[in-house]
Amino acid sequence: MSSTFSGLEIAKRAMAAQQSALYTVGNNVANANTEGYTRQRVNLTPTDEYPTVARNRPQMAGQIGTGVEAGSVQRVREKFLDVQYRDNNNTLGYWNARSDSLSQLEDVMNDTSDSGLSNTLEDFWESIQDLSTNPEDVSARSVVIERGETVADTFHYLSQSLSTIKSNLGSEISVSVNDINSILKRIGDLNKQISQQEVNGYLPNDLYDQRDNLVDQLSSYLNIKVSTQSSGGQSPAMADGIYNITLENGDGQEISLVQGSSYSTLQVQNGVDSDGDGVLDAPPADGEMTGIVVGDTTLSFADANGNVTFAQGKLRGSIESYGYQYTNSAGNTVATGIYPDALDQLDQLAYTFGTVFNAVHEKGTDLDGNTGNDFFTFDGLTDYHGAANALKVDPNMTYSKVAASTNGDSGDGTNAINLGNIEDFELSSSSISLQGFTDQLDLSSLNLPISTGTIASNYEGMIGKIGVDAQEANNLQSNSENLLNSVDSNRQSVSAVSLDEELTNMIKYQQAYNAAARSITVCDEMLDKIINSMGTVGR
Repeated sequence: MSSTFSGLEIAKRAMAAQQSALYTVGNNVANANTEGYTRQRVNLTPTDEYPTVARNRPQMAGQIGTGVEAGSVQRVREKFLDVQYRDNNNTLGYWNARSDSLSQLEDVMNDTSDSGLSNTLEDFWESIQDLSTNPEDVSARSVVIERGETVADTFHYLSQSLSTIKSNLGSEISVSVNDINSILKRIGDLNKQISQQEVNGYLPNDLYDQRDNLVDQLSSYLNIKVSTQSSGGQSPAMADGIYNITLENGDGQEISLVQGSSYSTLQVQNGVDSDGDGVLDAPPADGEMTGIVVGDTTLSFADANGNVTFAQGKLRGSIESYGYQYTNSAGNTVATGIYPDALDQLDQLAYTFGTVFNAVHEKGTDLDGNTGNDFFTFDGLTDYHGAANALKVDPNMTYSKVAASTNGDSGDGTNAINLGNIEDFELSSSSISLQGFTDQLDLSSLNLPISTGTIASNYEGMIGKIGVDAQEANNLQSNSENLLNSVDSNRQSVSAVSLDEELTNMIKYQQAYNAAARSITVCDEMLDKIINSMGTVGR
């Protein structure tokens, strides 16, 4: 026969278990709007039946239940959805970085504005056309010089603006590297705290949430893989364990980022310590990046064919925008990237434009019958690099020195017509015929960096490519964001707190608690009958 007081014990256990469930519901409700919080539930399990199997067990018809207990407080989380979320978050981080940088590039190269390079060049060609019809007009000659200065100023603005954004991207890379290192350190610290609690039989759910939130953040920067390792000791079977995190490089290489409480530090190869903390986090002072150092492992950003092999994510998108270097199969160093390429194309355009214009201008004669001089200068540049920022109208250029004539006659504007035709010169030709001259302009001797198309078509091609790349990045960013939101919605449906569901649980556990309390009242009345009313017959 079971104890007379077993009913009280069963009811007491029921009240304690339902109370734990109510407290957990209250904690869920309190954190309903806490970012990254995973709802929790109490796993109620029955206690061992009475009597247990034994040689001297009491002879009873069967086993009797002994109540319930709160076995564990568990997070409600689906690991598969976490993996999906982090994969999509990684893709979104990459396209966010590219989309942002290309949007800024589009804003600077906005060719639809009145101050855009296309319009300033068009105004310049129009002023030369006016000069061809009025070669002796002093105002027409002055306008050509003023419009030439405007073209040079526009090249300066574009070059300096792109260089400023490129520098800002370098600062963004530094911030990203420091953020990654901070996240890795905090994950290592949390691994240590979690293992210390798990070995004693606890489930540190709040620490799990903090760690998962950090892993989510890390996934936007780098392509990562998470594996788990048991803490050992008395760790519960449902414990999450220790997270070991590896970097999944684009060439298939796996590099350890976090191993238990230990973590690797990311640094920029040959970089600069921007904040004096001993970590090389900023791009090299002399130009584009070459790779990333993870602990003792150096990862080149691209292979000998120029294919990017670094892990996808926001960091890769920022580096591709800022610019990177690689050594090709011939052993030569190649620099490329969104902004380096844009600056390089702008320099090529400015150098080609100024050099061809000078070559035609020098073949003509000015208002005084003298042979024309350079209209534009490049401040002593030996090649096209930096030409967009160096281009300017020669300081000695005056209205009388504009070489509009081919025969020395002040009323002749034939060479001005040649100057106006420059924008349509086919640069792939070895020589160009000019009006008023028997000899041709030898383009092959000018060492032009652009050798196909025309000046106008090359600029249009540059603007068109920027527009196409930006549109692609925006579309893929939007698609990635939609996929991420879909996965996150699925994840939230499992892990997020639903106030309606919690209210239902609250009522359920409250009713169970009240029923258990009523059971104690019944047991009390039974015991009162036994203690105070039995054995009183005949008194």
